[in-house]
Amino acid sequence: MPLDRRTFLGTSAATGVALAAGASAQAAAEPAAAPAAGKGRVKRYSFTVMGTTDLHGNVFNWDYFTDKEFDDKAHNDVGLAKISTLVNQVREEKGRRNTLLIDAGDTIQGTQLSYYYAKVDPITAARGPVHPMAQAMNRIGYDAAALGNHEFNYGIPVLRKFEEQCDFPLLGANALDAKTQRPAFAPYSMHRLRTPHGRDVKVAVLGLTNPGIAIWDKANVQGKMTFPGLEEQAAKWVPKLRSMGADVVIVSAHSGSSGTSSYGDQLPYIENAAGLVAEQVPGIDAILVGHAHTEIPEYFVTNKETGAQVVLSEPLKWGQRLTLFDFDLVWAKGRWTVEKVAAKVLNSNTVEEDPAITGLLGDEHEKVVAYVNQVIGTSLAAMSTAEGPYKDVPIIDLISHVQAETVKAALAGGSYAALPVISQASCFSRTAAIPAGEVTIRDAAGLYPFENTLEARVITGAQLKEYLEYSARYYVQTPAGGAVDPAKLTNAENIPDYNYDAVYGVTYEIDIAKPVGSRIVNLQFQGKALDPAAEFVLAVNNYRASGGGNFPHVPGAKQVWSNSEEIRNTIIQWVTAKGTVDPAAFASVDWKLTRDGVPVF
Repeated sequence: MPLDRRTFLGTSAATGVALAAGASAQAAAEPAAAPAAGKGRVKRYSFTVMGTTDLHGNVFNWDYFTDKEFDDKAHNDVGLAKISTLVNQVREEKGRRNTLLIDAGDTIQGTQLSYYYAKVDPITAARGPVHPMAQAMNRIGYDAAALGNHEFNYGIPVLRKFEEQCDFPLLGANALDAKTQRPAFAPYSMHRLRTPHGRDVKVAVLGLTNPGIAIWDKANVQGKMTFPGLEEQAAKWVPKLRSMGADVVIVSAHSGSSGTSSYGDQLPYIENAAGLVAEQVPGIDAILVGHAHTEIPEYFVTNKETGAQVVLSEPLKWGQRLTLFDFDLVWAKGRWTVEKVAAKVLNSNTVEEDPAITGLLGDEHEKVVAYVNQVIGTSLAAMSTAEGPYKDVPIIDLISHVQAETVKAALAGGSYAALPVISQASCFSRTAAIPAGEVTIRDAAGLYPFENTLEARVITGAQLKEYLEYSARYYVQTPAGGAVDPAKLTNAENIPDYNYDAVYGVTYEIDIAKPVGSRIVNLQFQGKALDPAAEFVLAVNNYRASGGGNFPHVPGAKQVWSNSEEIRNTIIQWVTAKGTVDPAAFASVDWKLTRDGVPVF
């Protein structure tokens, strides 16, 4: 399918017209809202924009990795079925014609449900199924959705098919065709809301995605699409939307608000730029924030040029929250003007799942449950990631062992076969486990919830030392003596678990009493001090190899092999082939936390 199938001059304009027509027809079928109270003859109108983000394939309040209803310490619920109930309630209260529903991206990756319909029973197959996320979002009645970076994980053909199946536009003003530099997706959508005063309100939704796609999904997008910065594209499009008569401009941005990046200086763009967009680009009324997986009910940013307050809100991931932007408008000088905007979030654990959604996708859910519960092997011991962030545990060694074996086999007989292979791995989930006895697909898949693929890069001993020092920033500096609370030891500088790497194939200690940059001690290979000049092949996931987490050296290191198979599937295939998982065959304590040479645990 051509990359520029939906360009601005084509589908984008048509989308705006179609949505406007749909809103007008719907408005005509509903009773007009009563005019808001006002002084004299002042005309006022209020409406609400609802928003979700980072749904990551969650339709049901279900955890496919544990095979039971989702739950966490805060007793959050997840899924579009819950969101649908909240949306219905808001529409009942406000009047459907006085609402819009948008999303800020990362929709089709993250659960075994979304994986199944991308890989096992793919939507791209001849007479293939309609993606469950498209079915659910269509039924709920989304008006627009921005592209997330994880939309590109399965390749552009899957994304294009998903786009085709959606009844609403996928927006990405800064997702450009690499050859033409024109938008490869609709940049915006325009919506008309009918008021009781005979003057429609035109609401523009501008979609912006994450420039990190160029790094994280390089294999899928290189030479096909480019992803310039959010600020520059917003500065280009917002004035156009205003000139087209937009009374209200909302940005749906798959970009956090912190102004930081996890890929260093490899791209001249900011990963989490939503706050900068609000600050630097005049003419924006509200921004639905995504990508960062944080909860921001309401956050105001002052635009530097106009002094106007821009409201930002980010609902919690996976459908745990629904953002509400409440707009109050006044008619003055021949146009609608935003008088006030407020934001808040609703918690999906306060409602039941919408039976219209669970009934719609019950068959798909059951297929995936059956798939993930297939037995693929037997484990001789139970293994858990619970202590993985601060101890070398066998279950993380399993990931690294499978990666190292895979790379060794791939390099066998070649010019790099003589180099020792080491492997990195992270604790992606503190609740993953493999039981003693039967091992299912969901057990193995739970170790690796991301769609990362495997690469092999050549690094030196000196580079490995710096890599490990960088990783060890993850620990809070803790003086020698006294007890250590594991709950307060990790995630220093808000570093997530997935950006702490342990390396398998060498031995070392991390002295957490020492400052960042000088924590790695007794670094050895095969019982001897590591030679700084020695060369190693590092088995590494593509996210890290592409610069994710901004680890040193690896992104620029020579690539000697890469694979298109997800690491998760490689683990599943390894367990299936072995039949028996024996921790004694691969587990060893290669690293440990110390203080002045004394082990912490």
